[in-house]
Amino acid sequence: MRSAAWHARIERVGGTVAGAGFLVAPRTVLTCAHVVHDLPAGELAVSFAAFPGRPAVPARRVAGGGWDAGTAADLGDLAVLELAEDAPSAPAALAPADTAYGTPPRKLVVYGFPDGFDEGTLAEYRVTAPQLISGEWLQLEAWQLGGQPLAPGFSGAAVTLVDTGEVVGMVTADAGAQGVRTGRMMPTEVMARHWPALEGLVPTSDHHGADRARLRGLVERAERTGLDCDPVRLYRAAAGELAPEPPEEGFDSLWSAALFVLCELDGPDAAATVARFADLVEEQFSAPVERPGSPEWSPILVDLRHSGAGDDLVRVEVSAYSGGRRHPVDSGTVPRSRLPGYVQDRIDAAFRYLTPGCDELIAFALPRDWLDLPVDRWHPGPDDETPLGCKHPLVVTDQARRRAGTRHVLTRAWNRLDSLPGARMHRVECTEREAAGRLRLELLRADGCLVGFAAAPSAARAHFTTSLTAPAPLVAWSRRGCPGGPDRQPCTGGEGCPGKVFLDELDAGLAGRPPAELPRRVWELRLEADAEDGHWARDLQLLWDDPRIFPDPPATGPAHARSPVA
Repeated sequence: MRSAAWHARIERVGGTVAGAGFLVAPRTVLTCAHVVHDLPAGELAVSFAAFPGRPAVPARRVAGGGWDAGTAADLGDLAVLELAEDAPSAPAALAPADTAYGTPPRKLVVYGFPDGFDEGTLAEYRVTAPQLISGEWLQLEAWQLGGQPLAPGFSGAAVTLVDTGEVVGMVTADAGAQGVRTGRMMPTEVMARHWPALEGLVPTSDHHGADRARLRGLVERAERTGLDCDPVRLYRAAAGELAPEPPEEGFDSLWSAALFVLCELDGPDAAATVARFADLVEEQFSAPVERPGSPEWSPILVDLRHSGAGDDLVRVEVSAYSGGRRHPVDSGTVPRSRLPGYVQDRIDAAFRYLTPGCDELIAFALPRDWLDLPVDRWHPGPDDETPLGCKHPLVVTDQARRRAGTRHVLTRAWNRLDSLPGARMHRVECTEREAAGRLRLELLRADGCLVGFAAAPSAARAHFTTSLTAPAPLVAWSRRGCPGGPDRQPCTGGEGCPGKVFLDELDAGLAGRPPAELPRRVWELRLEADAEDGHWARDLQLLWDDPRIFPDPPATGPAHARSPVA
């Protein structure tokens, strides 16, 4: 109630108080029809008690509930007023009508303008029972004897929850008898029945009051401070998989997005969505904190699989992850010739779901025999030849490592790597002759992190497989690899060996970089390679696998299996 500057005083031009009302939109005030019935056109004005000395704003009646010079027992006693200019206050926050009562009873507060109280006064009430009278009103009774009774001047006043300040209804009548402290209120659900435009302002009953109040407070703060953010992107990042799409025209403000979350979402995930949306709004107030080595990755996962329908067809599934939650984007079976363009289009669509302000990361989950695919060199088509790996940080992951046991081991490894100042690389030279089991022992060392290969995976198959199954958190190689000596003889590993050059440059290029930052560093190297012929990183492939930024994959079925009711 401390910030309830939206309480309105309905006046005749010149200052005579006719009743109360409350602001529900920048230029819209609700009151009782009987309050304004006798005020002719041009005589109606609205002022706000929280702004003493501010001139009253001319207003006109634009809608109502059908009440016309009736009595307190007639239905539809609602009037909608349009102000000549924006009000000086944020609108009231509405609440579902069923929040007005409960066990124990909810204390309700009414702010009205009876005789002798032009500045307004408060009255404390509660709902007698959830039973609607004539399908129109809830009965009010005084919270305690001796309190302020309802009287003329309270008509049209908002009835608010004392703990959240939200409006649950509007006073329409008092008891009409001296010493009787009862009255009636029209709850928000009935008001919306008489004026359908109000429906989009009344939250569903699936949200917690504290969450509603927190979200509205954050949005008010954002409006006051001029916070610049994308409300559609915030909504997509917060919404669950079965939540409705935002309106085609988007949201014209953060307010409209918040109201959509509060009023259009219901069901078991509604409260969690409100909390997530509020968290994201709150995060927008914090200036980005530079944390070298610890980017807040928001990944887009491109899952490519053998289709089972021929070598020319590939099964594609694209998901976006934000706040540790997966948002399916699209899936399909695509000919290889169309694969790069198809994937780029779905990646573009996935950006709508990413957490605002976080770093995007494109991750390709590939079958083990496809890990050498040059996905970083793909481009969407003839109109745009920018390689995908030059647009965004891009890594590959091994589908076989998405099993629960391997993810558990990798998560433990990454928790350990967070404390390391840089990534130590274990080199697998093109002249490697030691058994692959030796590599497994090396990877058990406390600072084991990155395995670098001088040869392509096909030429170092045993060691490459060991690095995947050990499992090594990171693996890097050049798709060209060391081609061997003359006539493809085994390489001697001399100074001119391209594999040795690659490992030397890789070690120097990644030296001192924390493991979490390597996708960004590799992206920088790819940009350099794209601008320089013969650059050593031209065909650099990075397998980077931190399970903590992906929720667990489904236990069975494809990633995009949909609910039958979706």
